[in-house]
Amino acid sequence: MKVLHQVKAGQLTQRQAAEQLKLSTRWVKKLMKRLRTQGDCGILHGLRGKPSNRKISGKTRKRAIELVGKRYRDYGPTQAAEVLASEHKLQVSRESLRQWMTAAKLWQPKPAKLERAHGWRPRRSCRGELVQWDTSEHLWLEDRGPKLYLIAMIDDATSELTAQFALHDSTAENMKLLWKYVEQHGRPVEFYTDKASLFTINRRLHYNKHLPEPGEEKTQIGRALGELGIGWIGAHSPQAKGRIERCFGTLQDRLLKAMRRAGVSTLEAANRFLEEKYLPEWNERFRWEPECATDAHRPLRKDQKLASILSYMEDRVISNDFTVSWLGAHYQIPLGQAKPRMRKQRIRVEQRLDGSLVGMWQGSEIELRRCQVRAAPEPARTNTPAGRQKVKPNRAWMDHFWHGDPAKRRPRLPVTPVALRAPSVTGNPV
Repeated sequence: MKVLHQVKAGQLTQRQAAEQLKLSTRWVKKLMKRLRTQGDCGILHGLRGKPSNRKISGKTRKRAIELVGKRYRDYGPTQAAEVLASEHKLQVSRESLRQWMTAAKLWQPKPAKLERAHGWRPRRSCRGELVQWDTSEHLWLEDRGPKLYLIAMIDDATSELTAQFALHDSTAENMKLLWKYVEQHGRPVEFYTDKASLFTINRRLHYNKHLPEPGEEKTQIGRALGELGIGWIGAHSPQAKGRIERCFGTLQDRLLKAMRRAGVSTLEAANRFLEEKYLPEWNERFRWEPECATDAHRPLRKDQKLASILSYMEDRVISNDFTVSWLGAHYQIPLGQAKPRMRKQRIRVEQRLDGSLVGMWQGSEIELRRCQVRAAPEPARTNTPAGRQKVKPNRAWMDHFWHGDPAKRRPRLPVTPVALRAPSVTGNPV
């Protein structure tokens, strides 16, 4: 109304009013015509106060109920509505007919069945029984530094938090946090994560769902958890691991502001602030006491070495010269550790988190030394102009082509000059 009065007073044009009201210029022109002839009531809808064209009268309703009660009592609302429309020309929706039949006690609706209910899952009773593990991608340093990833582990029974910042959400960074957690607390019973490619191998389903799946393959983290004796559970949805998700929501609010007040702007400062100040306050304030006093964490066995387990591992074949290929380079096994039965056998090559490369053979570590690559000889230079180098043609492939006795080799006949050749029938010299 206000915009139309501005148009009437000449303060706005009809096109400007149409842009403000998000209407067409033609419709604004009609509204202005109504405003001049009928006043402010001209903008009201013409059907206001009138009954709907689809309103069903009381006689139609009474007749429909009578017909259903006499002939179509055993029909449901859907089928009864179709029969009334086809045979008696009564256009009644099945929803309206369902309400009428229910009110007249001609039809009793079936109670809805609850297929599956997801109840609230209580906390685990023991500390270390289940640990949720996830990564939060967020602008933790805002515009003061690089983009960081927060990798966190939270105990399901106590909400005890272990976390660290990283520049990438990679296998190595997640293994570093796993090393830190195992050193501080021990080996938990199970980890609860999502189905990211860091924890499981995701492949497209085959068109034939009845075919057996290929052999169970594991990622590097999955292999490490298996060697440590730790179980793994994959969540089907983010809501399934809601404890770590709600933890990230709290951290994105509180931790972000705390680092802003502290002036944190680098990765090292963020990890130092998180380890020395924020995590102790979090665990002191939000940590719960478990129902059972038993700690489910287990210590490491003597045969479990974190440096070896938490590494990037692949199997390689030892060559006859006791070398191993790795990422396009060759590594030599020292002469003192080489044994004759190693040839053509598989060796476990481990790239540790500190960057070193170690081979494992029958439980013993073998130091792998990178072989030096021989430099290619420089081509001989000739006295040619600058920028142009004469390349000698390669004709060595014809050397020693004749493998028989040179004395028995058929001699090559000399070519007769054209002037001395005998004339042919056609007149051309042969």
